[in-house]
Amino acid sequence: MHNPLAAAHRRHSSRKPCLMAVLRMAGLRPTRQRIALAELLFTGGHRHVSAEQLHLEADKAGVRVSLATVYNALHQFRKSGLLREVTVDAARSYFDTDTSDHHHFFVEDEQRVIDIPSDSISIEGLPEAPKGMEVAHVDLVVRLRRKPKYARK
Repeated sequence: MHNPLAAAHRRHSSRKPCLMAVLRMAGLRPTRQRIALAELLFTGGHRHVSAEQLHLEADKAGVRVSLATVYNALHQFRKSGLLREVTVDAARSYFDTDTSDHHHFFVEDEQRVIDIPSDSISIEGLPEAPKGMEVAHVDLVVRLRRKPKYARK
C-alpha cells in the first residue's frame, strides 16, 4: 500500500502539523477544511470512500463542510497524488487511499469497493497505443453480487 500522506502521518505523533506539511508538499494550501478532511481520510488506515460517505463522516465529527467542498477536496487530493479515484459507473466514484497499482471488486448489493491484490490479475492483449501515446494505467473493476440462496439448476 502506498500513500505519502498516510505514511507521513504514521511517522508523526502530532497530526495537524504533519497533515499541513504533506498538503503543502502536494502543492495544496492547508485550509481548515482540507486538513479536517485529510484527517478523516488518512487516520483510519486504508479505505475506499465516496464523497457522500466522507461528507457524512465530517458531519458526525462536527466538521462543517458542504458536499461540494468535499467533492472539490477529494478531486484536489486525487490530482496531487494523495488519492486514487475508482469509477464504478458514470455517476459514482470512490476514492482510494492506496495509490499503488491495483484493481478492485465492486460489491453491487452493498455499494462497496474491495481491493484485488495486484499479483492476482494479469492483463494481456492490450491494443498498441496510438503514435506518441503510452498506456498510463489500466483500471479494472470486477462487479460482484451475492449468489441467490437457492440457485435454480
